[in-house]
Order: sequence, then structure tokens, then C-alpha cells
Amino acid sequence: MGRATTTTAVVSAPDPSAAGQSVTITATVASLSPGAGTPTGTVTFSFGDGTGNGTVPLSGGVATINHTYTTRTGSPFTITAAYNGDTNFSTSSGTDTQTLSSKTATTTVVTSAPDPSVVGRPVTVQATVASGSGTPTGTVTFSFGDGTATVTAPLSGGVATVTHTYTTTTGSPFTITAGYNGDTNFSTSSGIDTQTVNKAATTTAVSSAPNPSTVSDPVTVTATVTPVAPGAGTPTGTVTLAITDRTPQVVTLVNGTASATFNPLQKGTHTVTANYNGDVNYTSSSASITQTVNTGPG
Repeated sequence: MGRATTTTAVVSAPDPSAAGQSVTITATVASLSPGAGTPTGTVTFSFGDGTGNGTVPLSGGVATINHTYTTRTGSPFTITAAYNGDTNFSTSSGTDTQTLSSKTATTTVVTSAPDPSVVGRPVTVQATVASGSGTPTGTVTFSFGDGTATVTAPLSGGVATVTHTYTTTTGSPFTITAGYNGDTNFSTSSGIDTQTVNKAATTTAVSSAPNPSTVSDPVTVTATVTPVAPGAGTPTGTVTLAITDRTPQVVTLVNGTASATFNPLQKGTHTVTANYNGDVNYTSSSASITQTVNTGPG
């Protein structure tokens, strides 16, 4: 007596699905009249996307397997279920199609560190793009909220990272926007964060020349203002320069330096001071030294 012939029917659900979504594929194997009974054995599934086959046993004439399609490229995919037969029932096969008709939704979360920061300190901005299933690829475009150009960076493991340096406190806190640009399988999304930028601390150095001097010498006082790390950049604004018993002079910084000349000075010891008055981006600071004035020759 020969083996009974069979028929294999295949269905997949949900259909359509999205990339990264698990799809349940079911094969039902039945005998054809005049045969009767319930086929046993295994069914081998081919998913049509180039991935390896999967073989599962029949239970009550039904075999079920789950498969995740990771790309929409090639959709609709042809699913083949091949019943491998047993002692009593012959082989058969069936097909179905699985459509990936929509991109998987994503979310984008943005963080920046350190926050707050100071003027001139590099800030690391990170965007994490996630979905319910699968790992998005492609790029993220960052806008820093300070009027500078946007920057686009690639995702790696769902994360994109850039470094940005804020050069002013004007506009702080700044709104950072990260826009995920999507890919073949995942939809676009965006997220925002805020970055607070404070003034950078400064240090002021003062010098005088000549020092010592004589009562007939003009004395030039020079102040140099620099930011304290991790701050960076060039402070602007004014410095108030003074020597004991002389009218202070308010001088504008040029490339972080300001100078003024005082004359005449009386014999003796004088205090030289430089007070940086700060600006929108840098805090005030001061320094002082001693100026020695001698009688001079004759």
C-alpha cells in the first residue's frame, strides 16, 4: 500500500508587518482523500529573505515557527513550507507571501554632558534611537540652538554622538534637537534636550615696566586676562588699571590684554592693581603687584 498524498497550507500573521516585528508562520498538513489520518514528521520553512531555513515538528498536523524580517528590501517575501513526509504520508509544500508595508516607529532621546557647562568647554551630545524591535541605522542631525551649523552623525548600535562647544551664554539654556533621518526599515523621529551654559571663570595677571623705576620714568601697567580651564576663549570687556594715588584708567581688552601708562610717580612703594570687570561670557577677576619707585641718578 502506498503513502497517502498530502496538502500543505501556509499562513503568516500579522500580514502586513514591520521590520523587526515577529511574524508567526503556521503550516497545516492534511491528507487527501481517499487517504485519511493525521500526518506526522516535520516541516521545513523557507522565509524568502535569504536567512536560513527552520525545521519544526508537526503537532496535530500543524507546525508553527516565528520569524523576524529585518528589512523591507525584497518585500513581499515568499514563504515556503515543505512537509517532509513520514511512513504513511507523502511530501507536499505550500507558499504564502509576507508583506512589510510600513516602517517601524522609533523614538529619539537626547542627552548632553556636562550640563551645565561653561563657555568654551566641549559638550558631548548623544542621541539614542530605539524601536520596539530591531536596531535603527542611518544618521542623526543635531541642532545646538546657538545659531551654529547643524551636524549630522552616523548611528552605531542605535547611538549617535557629537561634540559641540558653546562660545557664549547668550541664549542659555539652549535647546538641542536631534532628528533621526530614518532608514529603509525605521521611521524618522526627533528629541530635544536643554543645555545650560554659564560664564567661565578668569584669572588676571598684571605687570609693570620698568619696575623698579625712578620718579621721572613713565610706568606702563599691563593686564592679561585668561579663562580658567575647562573654560576657553578670549575674554572681552574692560580692565580697571590703577596705581596708588593716581587716577584709575578703564581700558578695553584687545585679545585679552589691556595697558595704561602712569606718570609721574612719587618715590616709594606703590600698589599696582588690575580689576577685570567681566563680560557676558566671563567672570571678573583681579590681581595686584608692588611698584618700587627710586629717586634716580643725581
